[in-house]
Amino acid sequence: MEKYIMALDQGTTSSRTIIYDKAGNIKSVVQREFTQIFPREGWVEHDAMEIWASQMGTAQEALLKAGLTYKNIAAIGITNQRETTVVWDRKTGIPVYNAIVWQCRRTADYAAKLKPHEEMIKQKTGLLADPYFSGTKLAWILENVPGVRARAEKGELLFGTIECWLIWKLTGGQVHVSDYSNACRTMLFDINTLKWDEELCGLLNIPMCMLPEPVECSAHFGDTIDEIFGGPIPITGSAGDQQAALFGEACYNEGDVKSTYGTGNFLLLNTGDKPVYSDNGLLTTIAWGLDGKVTYALEGSVFVCGAAVQWLRDQLRFFRDASESEDIAKQVPDAGGVFVVPAFVGLGAPYWDPEARGAMFGITRGTTREHIVRATLQSLVYQNEDLLAAMKADTGKEITALKVDGGAAMNNLLMQFQADISDVDIVRYASIESTSLGAAYLAGLAVGYYDSLADIVASKKIAKTFKPSLGEKERREKLDGWHRAVKAAMAFHEA
Repeated sequence: MEKYIMALDQGTTSSRTIIYDKAGNIKSVVQREFTQIFPREGWVEHDAMEIWASQMGTAQEALLKAGLTYKNIAAIGITNQRETTVVWDRKTGIPVYNAIVWQCRRTADYAAKLKPHEEMIKQKTGLLADPYFSGTKLAWILENVPGVRARAEKGELLFGTIECWLIWKLTGGQVHVSDYSNACRTMLFDINTLKWDEELCGLLNIPMCMLPEPVECSAHFGDTIDEIFGGPIPITGSAGDQQAALFGEACYNEGDVKSTYGTGNFLLLNTGDKPVYSDNGLLTTIAWGLDGKVTYALEGSVFVCGAAVQWLRDQLRFFRDASESEDIAKQVPDAGGVFVVPAFVGLGAPYWDPEARGAMFGITRGTTREHIVRATLQSLVYQNEDLLAAMKADTGKEITALKVDGGAAMNNLLMQFQADISDVDIVRYASIESTSLGAAYLAGLAVGYYDSLADIVASKKIAKTFKPSLGEKERREKLDGWHRAVKAAMAFHEA
């Protein structure tokens, strides 16, 4: 009987299930969007039960679509939107409140109170004191949902990020675990000791009895209950979306780096078996735990990447389909001196300016739609280059190649500009589904579906490599223009 791996890819706007063969080819894929809840300005929530229902719906449909049963699935791997926070009843499995999403900014005041402890937080967790992470979201639920704190302190409630919630549900409430790559995004987990930290939990008044058991990313966590698929399937892989993408891009060596062009943009650099702390606004994170060893990474987050193209489509109505942006941008030889700073929700790394807002500079009477589209696409590249420059400064090492994935990685104009501005080779694999593939690889390693990392690398096929073609003087001029634009955008709200 031919065997496959099932990847559950639980994202911010949709749940997907992809069934892969050993070569990484897709046997079937099903995707389902779910409700985005915005109770107030800056607040973002999801219904955790709807996430569960949508994820299981896609999983069952993917099996039917492929003509498979649970017996054909060697293992399940899970990847997920990180930092999103769920609290639920240990006995009934019913959440006490909607899931608070990673994008939600309601806990800015909680994060501000942690600023005096930021150096300690950085040394233990690799993170900044920011509402982005799960710890402040959990503290908010404990303080603001009636009766929750008392129940939590009695041991009646459990906390988890989305992979933890899905594993708990898949196993019928038998397994409460969080893999290292997700646990390290809570601001409650010490990435050096690989344990929940009493001091950090104390700062946010979190009862430690709520917390899941931290585990490696590739191991046998448990089996699905028979009611879901008709029989048990082992759950053996789990990683947060960006770490899963790093794994899926086969960035297994120290110095390997990948960029995911999604709604936001995430650049991760494998730093090997020791955490590297940043002086340039990057986060230090666990990439994965595998075979008793932990691999660390430096991470840079850009809040607006593909979302800038959606803005051109939905708000400015420059085109109907995002894929048209490349053809429109090609109609002009350059951006005509225009710079777009897409700081619609503030600026992420390396600036970390939550108050900054979007801006456009260099407009003249001759500026056209085509120039603005090209300038917007180029802004994605400039933001990525800022992260690469920060990584070089933190590690003291040159970066010669960048592996790319995500929807915008299919834009050849964009990828060539990235090669030119960053002066590195851009490598695009045949499959840009690296996030779900990473979860599949982690699951497959645990059950012997893949023999080794070398087995995975052998299955990867490069579709295209983009080589730098821009002179240093022109490259420097373009970057100087970008940095002036960013500085001006940040100065606007300070005036």
